[in-house]
Amino acid sequence: MGRFTYEGLIRVEIEDRALTHLQLVITAKLRRGEAFNFSWREDQSTERGRTTVWLHPGSTLVYRFLGSRQPSINRRWVDALAFTANASTGLYLVAEPDDLASGEKLGVPADL
Repeated sequence: MGRFTYEGLIRVEIEDRALTHLQLVITAKLRRGEAFNFSWREDQSTERGRTTVWLHPGSTLVYRFLGSRQPSINRRWVDALAFTANASTGLYLVAEPDDLASGEKLGVPADL
């Protein structure tokens, strides 16, 4: 289980594979100078509700991964997450699309 930290104060635990895909989308948008919302549901055991943060190129973000290996990248999942990030709702975690039939698992895309 990885951890996303925003501005040193707000932390959320996210599974390493999902966090890797979120990192790709967030990095791509911030490189282009785009600001956007990122929302997640709080862990039901500790809190209720959801949290939304405003991400911008000056944000301080930390991605901490439990595992040491880079997971394979599902391009369809990156595209689905990017779609939410570009919508008025902002970025939120969506389920990973099944890509076994299309064979779309790739290494980390350089052009993202």
